Amino acid sequence: MKKGLLLVGTASIIAAGGFVGTTVHAASTKQVTAVGSTALQPLAAQVAEEFSNRNSGVTVNVQGGGSGAGLSQVGKGNVTIGNSDIFAEQKDGINAKKLKDHKVAVVGITPVVNADVKVANLSMDQLRDIFTGKITNWQEVGGQDQKISVINRAQGSGTRFTFEQEVLDGKTAKTSQEQDDNGAVQKIVSTTPGAISYLAFSYTSGSQAKNLKPVSIDKVHPTEKNVQKNKWSIWAYEHMYTTKKTDKNTTKYIKFMKSNAMKSTVKKLGYIPMSDMQVKKNADGDVTKK
Repeated sequence: MKKGLLLVGTASIIAAGGFVGTTVHAASTKQVTAVGSTALQPLAAQVAEEFSNRNSGVTVNVQGGGSGAGLSQVGKGNVTIGNSDIFAEQKDGINAKKLKDHKVAVVGITPVVNADVKVANLSMDQLRDIFTGKITNWQEVGGQDQKISVINRAQGSGTRFTFEQEVLDGKTAKTSQEQDDNGAVQKIVSTTPGAISYLAFSYTSGSQAKNLKPVSIDKVHPTEKNVQKNKWSIWAYEHMYTTKKTDKNTTKYIKFMKSNAMKSTVKKLGYIPMSDMQVKKNADGDVTKK
């Protein structure tokens, strides 16, 4: 740690915006504030800590709140970075032409169930029917006689947008319990018998995920290699949006996030480096080879 730099990793609530996140504190008023995607939050926070270790006097504040909030806040000039799992063009009310897109990684998204559910694979049709309310008992898809408890993400979530785009095929999800972030979903699915939801890959490992399990779709496993080839189609870019002109510390932080030095950190936390992708996706959801 550099002399004169104090790092404090804390779970903090910013009263004005209601965002929950990790703040890296430093000794001066130089500050970068990133708000939005909770799928990107673990990576953004880890890189923030490493960046601050190398840049004495700079504060990097990483908060959640969802992709919609991130895009809205950066668009209004309230924060320096809006973290998002979706393209700005995909969010109503956002003037994408005023923002600059920095794609920093790729995140896979997978359906997950409570560990007691005796189902390891679903067809895409079965998964769609569960989330639209046509299938309500695990017995209907080869599991035990147990009610299915559907946990969804709240409106404005980029993870939800991606899941619905790839799975629901334009159909409306059934009314169910909704949670604001990946961490809350992880906890509830882990502790609720019969529960199903979906999470970024980065939330499917570690001690807090020990009571949940990812589900394959049409016998395709949710792995990084399958995402890289689009064999697993439920994935999204992790975007860091800024205004067209931004300050030097924000620019340096994003550049550091995308650097080769952070590639191992990206992989360790369950994300896929941009350079590892064999395909690319546009705002319309079209996928082509790189």
